Amino acid sequence: MAEPVAPAGGGGLVRIRIDIAYDGADFSGWARQPQRRTVCGVLEDTLSQVLRHDVRLTVAGRTDAGVHATGQVAHADLPADVDPDALVLRLARALPADVRVTGMRAVPAEFDARFGALRRHYAYRVCDTAWRANPLHRNHIVAWPRPLDLAALNAASHHLLGEHDFVAFCKRRDGATTIRELQRLDWARAEDGTLTAHVAADAFCHSMVRSLVGALLAVGEGRKPVEWPASMLTATERPSVITVAPAHGLTLTGVDYPADEDLAQRAALTRNVRTR
Repeated sequence: MAEPVAPAGGGGLVRIRIDIAYDGADFSGWARQPQRRTVCGVLEDTLSQVLRHDVRLTVAGRTDAGVHATGQVAHADLPADVDPDALVLRLARALPADVRVTGMRAVPAEFDARFGALRRHYAYRVCDTAWRANPLHRNHIVAWPRPLDLAALNAASHHLLGEHDFVAFCKRRDGATTIRELQRLDWARAEDGTLTAHVAADAFCHSMVRSLVGALLAVGEGRKPVEWPASMLTATERPSVITVAPAHGLTLTGVDYPADEDLAQRAALTRNVRTR
């Protein structure tokens, strides 16, 4: 919820920003699901137990099953007497090893982890060396069986930048727009051979990053021409030819927010559904 909360003191509630990291391998994504282990479910249940107060989280981006995060952000309205630094320590003891709260701090009541975000940052990692990915990183790097052309990957990525209807790269959700502004998409190769795609946008629709990567990998291995992914931007529905890349290569690495005085304006702007 984005409604203003009571100021600190007087037994009310304060809005707390929560920075989160998790290994998504054993989670069925962020969002709560019946009979499934999810990041949100584990965090909400643990916070509620520790604080003896019903806690509900609003998150910057709901990640899919198997997707990781080093820079996830959520907010919650917690009792005003909560010490954020002490609570981080308590959660380190209470949470399972594959999810951690890395920081907590009080923020203005207008802060909204979801609607207040300026952009989200993701990294997708893939390794095409003859010996494949380092076994210590096998749960976070996709081992690719064919050589990938870095120049072709970057050339194709460049044509996707800007505001477009990314319906070809999104799994539809009722009432959700597929118009997004892709602000960064580029690839770099590390000394160990790992290729990392750095991706940033004001927001992402369901499976958008993994679908973009899947299309670009087809270019990188020479199965599709450089112009092919951008040609999909004229589509009016998702085509079957676009493959969704494996989840475990994807990590949410950060979320950017405006200055405190601009939070309310940003949230109001984001709530306006964009049309083609």
